[in-house]
Amino acid sequence: MNFPSWTLLGQSLLSGIFIGSLYGLLGLGLSLSWGMLRQINLAHFALAFLGAYLTFQLTSVVGMDPLMTLALILPCFFAFGVLMQWLFSRFAISPFNSLLVTFGITVIIESLIQWLWTADYRRMDSVYADMKFKVGTLYVPIPELFTLLIAILLSLSTWALLRYTDLGRALRASAEDGQIAAAFGVNEKKLALLLSGFSAAFAGVAGLCLALSYTLSPSQIYAWIGVVFAAVMIGGLGNPIGPLVAGIVIGVAEAITMALISPAWAPLVSFSLLIIVLLTRADKI
Repeated sequence: MNFPSWTLLGQSLLSGIFIGSLYGLLGLGLSLSWGMLRQINLAHFALAFLGAYLTFQLTSVVGMDPLMTLALILPCFFAFGVLMQWLFSRFAISPFNSLLVTFGITVIIESLIQWLWTADYRRMDSVYADMKFKVGTLYVPIPELFTLLIAILLSLSTWALLRYTDLGRALRASAEDGQIAAAFGVNEKKLALLLSGFSAAFAGVAGLCLALSYTLSPSQIYAWIGVVFAAVMIGGLGNPIGPLVAGIVIGVAEAITMALISPAWAPLVSFSLLIIVLLTRADKI
């Protein structure tokens, strides 16, 4: 095995941090809905890709700045999240059934994407695409830096909201024991609608970051599920910061593995870490 240069290792480390921040951003809404609403929302990934394709369409055809597309996408995704939670509550969907139902929604959204944009690969051209700056011998792409900053901002803001505001305390109380919270005047149903809406909106933000940095294809929806699930499980359900930290750890481990050994070994990293964490937590489960 030839040891790579320090420049290559440094660039790999940087790339791992950037891809890990996207893992964490994708896992943020999933962690909240799973940990606080008891819903395993597979449709979260399909929504992220739908957001990526809508960003691509609004940027490439309408000519909008990619960041400005959020002004249109986020309200629509928030409304969709509210509607989905209302339906789940109306028909008393159990946690296991939410997995099946949201998988069906994922297939529907994937088919919609293929119908509108076909299965061909799409790459968004934007003013940010080739922007980068140099730090020493390392290159820092602006789109990936956007993803890292957005992931940190959303994770910390959500953590602060849950910890230091009355709304956050009500959400946490409702998640821990809805009946007791309701006895103290907490409107569990309205809070669930709000949380589901924000989780869907977070998927829209992740879609923007996907469109900025990656080539899009409908089938790639399923390629992200495993590693993001691992980041959520390692980071902790309902923990806004945990998926980001776990995602960065996974991303860095994958990048270093690809640089030192082989890209074929990278997919083993996230699940190996997940198995280790689950084994160490086995006595607490």
